[in-house]
Amino acid sequence: MNDYLSLLHKVIEEGKLKNNRTGIDTIAISGAMFQHDMQDGFPLLTTKKVSFKNIKVELEFFIKGLTDKKWLQERGCKIWNEWCNPHKIPNSLTDEKKKQFQLEENDLGKIYGYQWNNFNDSNINQLKNVIKTLKENPNDRRMMVNAWNPQQLEEMALPPCHFAFHITVIDKKLNLSWFQRSCDVGLGLPYNIASYGLLLHLLAKEVGFEEGILTGLLSDVHVYKNHIDILKEQLKRKPYSLPTIETEPFNGIYQWSYRDTKLQNYQSHDKLEMSIAV
Repeated sequence: MNDYLSLLHKVIEEGKLKNNRTGIDTIAISGAMFQHDMQDGFPLLTTKKVSFKNIKVELEFFIKGLTDKKWLQERGCKIWNEWCNPHKIPNSLTDEKKKQFQLEENDLGKIYGYQWNNFNDSNINQLKNVIKTLKENPNDRRMMVNAWNPQQLEEMALPPCHFAFHITVIDKKLNLSWFQRSCDVGLGLPYNIASYGLLLHLLAKEVGFEEGILTGLLSDVHVYKNHIDILKEQLKRKPYSLPTIETEPFNGIYQWSYRDTKLQNYQSHDKLEMSIAV
């Protein structure tokens, strides 16, 4: 994960001040790439403890095309708690009551997994189409899944930060590249890396290929100012060897449960507390 740590260091050293919708300024750079060979281990950050369970639960939620955050909460995953479908929020609410409404409303709207499975209410299942193509024509260069839907952005709890991914097979290895418009390097990116690494792993099992290269193509690459001192401390930590994962049983990606994938030999430094910018 040296690619991640190098990117974090670059943003802290070279980032320029930029304000944003959250009211907490960032320091940001334009354009970066993260890359990892899955043969070198599973890309779960070791310079701080990262909840692999949350990552697994959220990915299952996306794969199933679910939109009710109660499903996440019942499995101990609270990372979507602060948001809901904006169409459900009454216009008359004060900011404080709006925050409370968002906590209590379970519908997240037509976010990532909805678009993966039913893009624009069209019954187009992009994920199933990619799997079908992988099995029938793995040399195809059009295996793309897109979550950015301009017609339904206002029906999403949040517009997608990581908005698309693309699969390519080279030399019988399955590679995945994801595209991210907004990249919170300190808090969000470790989750994004592990989530797409897990998706690559599952797709490779689905079609019987080896796991290849995971690539993130990142646009607005930033760190929140209130995280900088904590992240500087993280950069002083020496990384441990990467863990591995094993998924058994595996009867297909749509039958997969987060409980089926086990993390092995994960050693990390302590968790770092960083508040999320809403």
